[in-house]
Amino acid sequence: MYQYDQYDQAMVDARVEEFRDQCRRRLEGKLTEDQFKPLRLMNGLYLQLHAYMLRVAIPYGTLSGAQMHALADIADKYDKGYAHFTTRQNVQYNWIKLEEAGDILADLANVEMHAIQTSGNCIRNISSDHFAGAAGDERVDPRPYAELLRQWSSFHPEFSYLPRKFKIAVIASDKDRAAMRLHDIGINIVRNDAGELGAAFYVGGGMGRTPMIAPLIRDFVPLDQLVTYSEACLRVYNRHGRRDNKYKARIKILVHEIGAEEYTRQVEEEFAHLLEQGIEPPLAELERIKPYFAAPEFASGLTDRADRSDPDFGLWIDRNCQPHKAPGYVSAVISLKPVGGIPGDASAEQMHLMADLAREYSFDECRVMHTQNIVLPHVEIGRLYELWQKLDAAGLGAPNLDQIGDIIACPGLDYCSLANARSIPVAQKISERFAASGKGEALGELKLKISGCINACGHHHAGHVGILGVDRKGVENYQLLLGGSEAEDVSLAKITGRGFDEAGIIAAVETVADVYLEKRHDGERFLDTYRRIGMDSFKEALYD
Repeated sequence: MYQYDQYDQAMVDARVEEFRDQCRRRLEGKLTEDQFKPLRLMNGLYLQLHAYMLRVAIPYGTLSGAQMHALADIADKYDKGYAHFTTRQNVQYNWIKLEEAGDILADLANVEMHAIQTSGNCIRNISSDHFAGAAGDERVDPRPYAELLRQWSSFHPEFSYLPRKFKIAVIASDKDRAAMRLHDIGINIVRNDAGELGAAFYVGGGMGRTPMIAPLIRDFVPLDQLVTYSEACLRVYNRHGRRDNKYKARIKILVHEIGAEEYTRQVEEEFAHLLEQGIEPPLAELERIKPYFAAPEFASGLTDRADRSDPDFGLWIDRNCQPHKAPGYVSAVISLKPVGGIPGDASAEQMHLMADLAREYSFDECRVMHTQNIVLPHVEIGRLYELWQKLDAAGLGAPNLDQIGDIIACPGLDYCSLANARSIPVAQKISERFAASGKGEALGELKLKISGCINACGHHHAGHVGILGVDRKGVENYQLLLGGSEAEDVSLAKITGRGFDEAGIIAAVETVADVYLEKRHDGERFLDTYRRIGMDSFKEALYD
């Protein structure tokens, strides 16, 4: 993984001291909240319902054991003993005291971490494939390119105050494991007919109030022009994006209103101008970055079979372990979704354990998934059983990857000042209901996503089954959506009809599952069945 040089460390250390001073002046009353707000947001500090929340950047989701240990220590020292992993591969703390915020940033800086640009109208944390460097289907590890873009976008003076927040994802395979086309910019590293690597740019995707799928605006950008083309995309947005209406300020609205063809024309024009300016980093910089992401020294002659005599272990392998490019290895997913648990939450004790397991079993590396789980990317098949035993004993061994119990959920009204309804209790009760009924076993792949408001931090638009919490005359109400996907078969879920109360939405999800079990063909996922039979059969069961 990337390691700081003296410039990285100096920049982060300087930001820590700058923010310490800003916090001190706020506490002394020398800064008003209005003056302080943009400063704290650019350092990842939100003011939530009950306390400050701090969001820590985890670039492209990659963490070392030492960094995970540090995050656990922060949870114990400054929070209530736990942390929350998010859909942008970041981590959040929900109970932060303003007077301690500078100390937290200093502790992060000691392990080459920060909270810079995790909020505000700027380029946020750049996400990527959580199986990068391990997946057999990738053309190349996408993380060096994500790292190059991270360095370009950090403290970029022209893009520090964009019309609205801006999110970029980078992948390098036909299979999309990062919701790439639901980002402001989605980049897929591809090969052209000559076998050369380049970048396909998708621009104008996103969820929230007006969900949109990003159109392809250029199918091949040479890699020595990657930053220049990215800058051209941002410049056109920064020039024309709405600043008078925050609900229409995202780049997806601009691309929709002027059309992808006109947006592309303007980008190409800006791109030609920027090529003359010579703003692209030297190719040597990309080559400097690449060795940090070199594959570890995989052992040879390893077994490719695990002893599956324990059926619970066999089920975990089938569901939570993914094929690896190196013989004798898999990528093992640690579920943060126990039955009845809070999706994405981990205690400090569990985080320390995951750090130790990363060091012992996965070359001291782990990844945060955008589905709010953790991956150990490089695990020997012959050591899986002992790993699973330790995970299971710690409540981290749920065999539910991409199952109905693997729910994505935002913090909702329990924490967030923007939320209209609670997400966490709904997720917990759905998880418990399907575990008790045993139907989860029969359902197979069914991705359920819950948001507590229209901002869609729980990605409900991209769920096979999505739930959106709304305020209906002062009462929490839940809309049900069907048919979404964040993968390479990307689609946006549609609302079934009128909403439900809490008990009703939990029953409605079970009704939808029952329709699927009745109507599916052999081998069909829920999403396949929905696309074949349409909405009507589900609506009839839900409302008639």
